Amino acid sequence: MEILNEVLKDIKPSKEEEKEVKNKIDNFLKRISKGLKDAKAELGGSGAKGTWLSKAHDADVFVGFNYQKYKDKSDQLSDILEKHLKKIFKKISRLHGSRDYFQIKKEGFTFEIVPILKIKNASDAKNITDVSPLHAAWVKKHKKYADDIRLTKQFCKAQGIYGAESYIKGFSGYICEILTIYYGGFLNLVKNASKWKDKVFIDVEKYYRNKKEILDKLNLSKIYSPLVIIDPVQKDRNAAAAVSHEKFDEFICICKEFLKRPVKEFFEIKEISIDEIKERAGKDKLILLDIAALPGKEDVVGSKLLKSIEFIEKELNKKEFKVYEKGWRWDKAKKTLFWFIVDKKPLSEYVEKQGPPLKLKEYVENFKKRYKGKTFAKKGKIFAKVKREFCDADKLVKELIKNKYVKEKVKSISFS
Repeated sequence: MEILNEVLKDIKPSKEEEKEVKNKIDNFLKRISKGLKDAKAELGGSGAKGTWLSKAHDADVFVGFNYQKYKDKSDQLSDILEKHLKKIFKKISRLHGSRDYFQIKKEGFTFEIVPILKIKNASDAKNITDVSPLHAAWVKKHKKYADDIRLTKQFCKAQGIYGAESYIKGFSGYICEILTIYYGGFLNLVKNASKWKDKVFIDVEKYYRNKKEILDKLNLSKIYSPLVIIDPVQKDRNAAAAVSHEKFDEFICICKEFLKRPVKEFFEIKEISIDEIKERAGKDKLILLDIAALPGKEDVVGSKLLKSIEFIEKELNKKEFKVYEKGWRWDKAKKTLFWFIVDKKPLSEYVEKQGPPLKLKEYVENFKKRYKGKTFAKKGKIFAKVKREFCDADKLVKELIKNKYVKEKVKSISFS
């Protein structure tokens, strides 16, 4: 498909870019490795796998500590590495994770340095991060799919479903790699994914005989997601456990749409504008909120933003407002935008609250006491005519953004 070749020209690093990036990374690795005892720094992530995208300005670096010497000091690796890094770099940031890691910005690059135990088998891991180099080694065995993997990643990024972070719950880079390799290329992946149904099981290395055995061997929490991908290097792990039903369904839809109309637009990352949102709202009510996010680790900050918008939507629904669409735009460097498209009609001033059947006299009496002077009987049940607290969605949202639950999750929030 010619269009895929055109996309690759845009997303595949040129020889010059590869050389420039390689030099920067090699110099960085040498600086870290110098003076390290029983440990060595090496490139990880998409850089190590050869599946990185052009104009990427970040790199994962794993500092592998000798297993025999440090296997009983797994919880000390971050402290040991921090002391070493402080001798070399003036400014480092320590970030919390399953094992704390570090961020250093150098020469226009953001390096994330992760301490790990150097292992040969996933069963020896003391922490999930220890397995990461094994992922890279597995992907590198399938070099012929590197360009197809790039297409899959760009496709998912452009459609807003890339990333396993808790505020995205989408397709991680590793999942994109496994799927592309399993189906034998990007186009074959799209064709097959367009036919996915409710639950999909993928076992590339054939660790299990069938789906039933997977269901028997893996606990329920690992197979809850609609996509179950047995990790090629860790048979008791579902590599796609973070994928939500929403992102799974979105992926199926966009695969179908792409096959009907294969154009470059599917690979182009576009930031939605306020004008576009207004156009989508049409004559319905549009509520726009400006948010300043809290400082901190991206996954944590993003998760707080997601909880805030979900809380507001839930309360709108609870108060019987019809929410046709909700969305958010988070540019890490700028303010965040939440939007809600709500039915333009204000709610009635009064609402009927249904009570128990009239034959349940004790419950009926309690209901009458609760809604004194407002009750009436209809179709064998007791009802109460109650004045709504909110008839207008704007007024409700104004109260919701003052709520402690929202305020503690953002730096500031106000109507746009």
